[in-house]
Amino acid sequence: MKQVISIILIALMFSSCKTLNLNAEFKPEGKKPYLIGKINKIGFQSETYTTWFNTNYKNYKLDLKTIEAIKSHLKEYDIKLFMGTWCGDSKREVPKFYKILDATNYPIKQLTAVAVSREPNLYKESPQHEEAGLNIVRVPTFIFFKDGKEVNRIIERPIETLEKDILKIIRDNDYKPNYFGIKKKSKKSKNL
Repeated sequence: MKQVISIILIALMFSSCKTLNLNAEFKPEGKKPYLIGKINKIGFQSETYTTWFNTNYKNYKLDLKTIEAIKSHLKEYDIKLFMGTWCGDSKREVPKFYKILDATNYPIKQLTAVAVSREPNLYKESPQHEEAGLNIVRVPTFIFFKDGKEVNRIIERPIETLEKDILKIIRDNDYKPNYFGIKKKSKKSKNL
């Protein structure tokens, strides 16, 4: 009996490790590697990503007045971020977004960050399909949730600035993102 329980526990441990693999890197033959699946800020510190991430993070000048306006309310929202480390828009906007989260003391456990594929048959999908049903057409996409319901999203780039767009979303939801209303074409996908 103990042996059966031990085998079950070991199997569960290995299966949970597979799904919790943060900052996984996909290396397509003959192309630059990129992050895929769930990620966190630490993933951007590997040699492949650190130059663009750290440069854009450091060089971004925060709008401190707007930061103060969003600081106390942003924590009421869960955020899902979908991006591609292969995507120029993501390389530009995601470091700025992390700087805003840091400046507002946003509880990072409320952020789910997912890097999507650039491969033709898996384009803008992740291995665990966190994007399923969320209509991720362009990246980066920042989706704001309150009480489990989507409130709004920033798609690809802000209309004004990230801070001002966030303020419009959390203050009175008077915000229409870029590419509003575009729907992703449905397709069957394969795992990476």
